[in-house]
Amino acid sequence: MDIRKALITAAGKTQRTLPLQSLVDRDGITKTALTILIEEVLRAGIESIGVIIAPGDAPAFRTAAGVHAERLTFIEQAQPLGYAHAIHSAAAFTGSDPFLLLVGDHLYLSATQQGCAAQLVALARAEKCAVSAVQSTHESQLAYYGAVGGKLVDAARRLYAVDTVLEKPTPTEAEQKIDVPGLRAGYYLCFFGMHVLTPSVHRILAAKFEKAKGRENTVHLRAALAQLAQSERYLAAELDGRRYDFGVKYGLLTAQLALALDGKDRDEVLRGLIEILATNQPTAK
Repeated sequence: MDIRKALITAAGKTQRTLPLQSLVDRDGITKTALTILIEEVLRAGIESIGVIIAPGDAPAFRTAAGVHAERLTFIEQAQPLGYAHAIHSAAAFTGSDPFLLLVGDHLYLSATQQGCAAQLVALARAEKCAVSAVQSTHESQLAYYGAVGGKLVDAARRLYAVDTVLEKPTPTEAEQKIDVPGLRAGYYLCFFGMHVLTPSVHRILAAKFEKAKGRENTVHLRAALAQLAQSERYLAAELDGRRYDFGVKYGLLTAQLALALDGKDRDEVLRGLIEILATNQPTAK
């Protein structure tokens, strides 16, 4: 499977400014989150990158992309009708090709020399099917992520054949409907914010949007992925890395700390954290 295109979604009302935020990367260089994401994608061997934005946001995103701006195709989501609609807005860009999909409010830190996106693309190419990256996540965080259930098919590579997809389930719903052997109690395989998807996803979404005319915001990617799992081979993979959602409370701070502690200035950052902890003890009452 030849994967040469990628999409980054950044059109959501609460998401559209997040990729424009500046952070200091592992090399101590100040970059926008968008630039860090673009570099993650390029390391995976991707040639064309589409960025899904809200109308009028192209100039800000072009500036935030810096030297990478010429590599980007900006795709406006004409109406704020949800994540699935944003992805389907790029159907003409991806065409009949498989594509890498990333959300614009996550950063990724690999535990190996190979980036997270590169790991996922390599797996999808080898398996010749759609693959969603997942991360073992405590049930207290289920409100933020979609979750999958399935059968472990390759323990060495931590690959699962997906049979169930739920959108932000409650812990009770997850316990009743998701089965993933081998995970610790209270943990589930939640989406990593990164997928390689086949053109079938756009065909499924097109049918769902046609049926939901006037109610397009009721169409969800979760339902399309659940249908995909019933119609073709669809895997989930635990990558050697971690996702950092900087769209949640303190998320940008956590992402910046993760970058700093993984980089060349680790010792300096640790000393600063120790000083903060030592000098900001809670006052006894």
